[in-house]
Amino acid sequence: MKRVLSGVVAVAFALSFATTAMGAEKKTAKEGEKPAIEEATLVTVTATVEAIDQKTRMVTLKGPKGNTVTFKAGEQIKNLSQVKAGDSVLAKYYESVAVEVKKPGEAKPGVTSQEAVTRAKPGETPAGMAVSQVTVTATIAAIDKKKPAVTLKGADGKTTTVKVRNPKNLENVKVGDQVVITYTEALALSLEKAPKK
Repeated sequence: MKRVLSGVVAVAFALSFATTAMGAEKKTAKEGEKPAIEEATLVTVTATVEAIDQKTRMVTLKGPKGNTVTFKAGEQIKNLSQVKAGDSVLAKYYESVAVEVKKPGEAKPGVTSQEAVTRAKPGETPAGMAVSQVTVTATIAAIDKKKPAVTLKGADGKTTTVKVRNPKNLENVKVGDQVVITYTEALALSLEKAPKK
């Protein structure tokens, strides 16, 4: 629980990406209400297929900075046979974080997660999309408005302290309030020929 809580909370309060990203922050709380924030980011990365083994479905990709990664292409990539070394792979990651503060007792503490997968139809360009969502509900155990930071306590009693980017988000927040953090990540992987230069 501590690892899940720390990981999701870190993403929620400090989104950062090393690749091209477009993001927007949307505040939904009104004056005098508990804060509710939603932030979404689309990250697009293009990589080159360095090697591919159709039998084992192992694919090696080389990123724009020369880094490589090898992985097994899941069954959701139905048309892997169309992919060859030298092809360009376009990966789009959509990440969204929603943080909502509730009064004590309004939410059930704990962690829930769910996943979904979609696949390309036979004959179409190889593509697939996987979506995962983790929701963590924790209780505010302490607030430090000088830093600003909050200490969150999970259902198992373990705590983690996180920095708050916008001090205004601590208005109308009290020790004992609950924080519901929903982190959604969708990875869409599609394949296209490498553009000629």
